[in-house]
Amino acid sequence: MSIVKTRPRAATRPASAPGRALPPRRLRRGRLVASAAAYLITFVILFPLLWIVLLSFQSNDRILGRSFSLGDLTLGNYERALQTLNLLVMYKNTLILAVVSVTAGLFVSYLAAFALTRMVLRRRRVQSTLRYYFLAGLAVPVYVLLFPVYRIDIALGLFGTHLALILPYIAVTIPFNILLLTGFLRDFPEEVEQAAVMDGVGLWRMAWRVVFPLMRPVVATLAILNVVYVWNEFPFAVTLINDPTLTTVSLGVSQFQGIYSVDHGAMMASATLVLLPQLALYAAFQKQVIAGMTAGAVR
Repeated sequence: MSIVKTRPRAATRPASAPGRALPPRRLRRGRLVASAAAYLITFVILFPLLWIVLLSFQSNDRILGRSFSLGDLTLGNYERALQTLNLLVMYKNTLILAVVSVTAGLFVSYLAAFALTRMVLRRRRVQSTLRYYFLAGLAVPVYVLLFPVYRIDIALGLFGTHLALILPYIAVTIPFNILLLTGFLRDFPEEVEQAAVMDGVGLWRMAWRVVFPLMRPVVATLAILNVVYVWNEFPFAVTLINDPTLTTVSLGVSQFQGIYSVDHGAMMASATLVLLPQLALYAAFQKQVIAGMTAGAVR
C-alpha cells in the first residue's frame, strides 16, 4: 500500500474587514504627492486674489510699508471708490459689450465651425486652408492690431462708440471659438444627423434644432471665457473710448492712477469690486466650464 504525500495547504488569510482594501504604499504616496501639488497650485493661484482683498482694507502708507499687516483695517478705500466711480454706468456698459460681442462671436464661430466640419467642397485644400486661416488668429498677438483697428474705427466713424469695441472683441474671440467648436463637432455622433436627414430636416434646421442644443457644454464654456475676457480687457478700451459715459469696469480701475500719484487703496478696492462678479460667475458655472473643456477629448 503506497502512501501519497500531499502538499501542505497555504495558510488562509483572515477575512478582511468590510470595505475597500487599503491601497499599496506607492499608490498612497502618489495620491499624497498629487494632493499636495494640487493644494500648492491652488494656493499660488488664490494668493494674489486674497492679497488684493487684504490691500483693499489698508491705507496707502500701510500698503507701501507693511502690506501683509492685519491691523488698522479700514473701509475708507471702498468709500472713495464708490464716490469716484459710477458703478451702475460701468457695469451697464460692460454688460452691453459682453452680451453683444459674445453672442455675435458665438453665432459667427458656430456657423463657420459647422461649415468647416460638415460642408464638402470640391477642393478639400480650400476647406483646410480656411480652417488654418481662422486658427492663425491664435498665433497673432492681439494688441499688435491695436493701431490698425484705431485707424479703421476713425475711418468708419466708430471711434468713441460701443461698436468700436464690439467689432474687435468679436474678431479676437472667433479663432479660439472655432478651435473648440470644430474639435467637438468632429466627434459628434453621425447617427443623430443621419436620423434627422431621414426625417426630412434641412441643413439650417439641423444646425440649430438638432446639433446646437447638444453643444450646450461647449457653448457655455466659450460664453463664460469670452465674457471674462471682455470684462477684463483694457488696451482696446482705453484706446478706443474717450467718452466718460461709456467707461467700462477696467477703465474705472485706472482712474485712481495719476501722473504724479497713485491711490493704491482705492485702486485695490475697485479691483476687488471688479473681481467679485467674475468669481461669482465662475463659481456658478464651473461644472459647465469643465465639461466644455473636456468635451470631445475622448472618442
